[in-house]
Amino acid sequence: MLRVGVVRAPQAGVFFAAVGPDGAPRGVTVDLGAALAAGLGLPVSDVVFPNSGECTDAVASGAVDVAFMPVDPARSARVAFGPAYTAIESTYLVSAASGIATLAEVDRPGRRVVGIADTTTIRAAGRSLVATRPVAIRGVDEAVAMLRDGRADALALSRDSLEQIAPTVPGSRIVPGGFQRTTISIAVPPGRPEALAAATAFLERAKRDGTVRRAFAALGLPGDAVAP
Repeated sequence: MLRVGVVRAPQAGVFFAAVGPDGAPRGVTVDLGAALAAGLGLPVSDVVFPNSGECTDAVASGAVDVAFMPVDPARSARVAFGPAYTAIESTYLVSAASGIATLAEVDRPGRRVVGIADTTTIRAAGRSLVATRPVAIRGVDEAVAMLRDGRADALALSRDSLEQIAPTVPGSRIVPGGFQRTTISIAVPPGRPEALAAATAFLERAKRDGTVRRAFAALGLPGDAVAP
């Protein structure tokens, strides 16, 4: 059994997985995990987490065998990363009531900024904000609800995810520009060189043979760039 860590959100995208009424996750990372398992001749078990921080904990401890997640120095110290399959930019979705129009206007005293706990995005937001601090929320669903009902002014997340979330928050908008660019890469527990070699070989092959592109297209994301 190949245990694949995936992270849930209201909408599936290049990183997040959406969980349907039947409890089954759907998304690019789910498709890539299934392809990896098939290539190894193993059944697959998707283990769903509310945020990438908890998924990182599971990879680091060996509770899951593989995951796909954004890279930053804190995470790289805990898990073994292979190659990337795409790149993402982090920015903010802001509410209509906030009146925020630019990236700089997020960083004002009293602004209520939320992000997802123990993620590359909230760490980068914390480094870039001076006049306010982001509040860590456990999952995307709750953070979006806070923006929707007026308990938050801005949500820090990857632009591709915010583009899908924005229509569900009336009047919201994504500010121009961003505060972080990073990659989403395959990750395995540390100290397992054979697993890392197999993960690396799989992902390089998946980029060449169209597996990653097909996973994007299945979600209606044909324009998202596959990493070289």
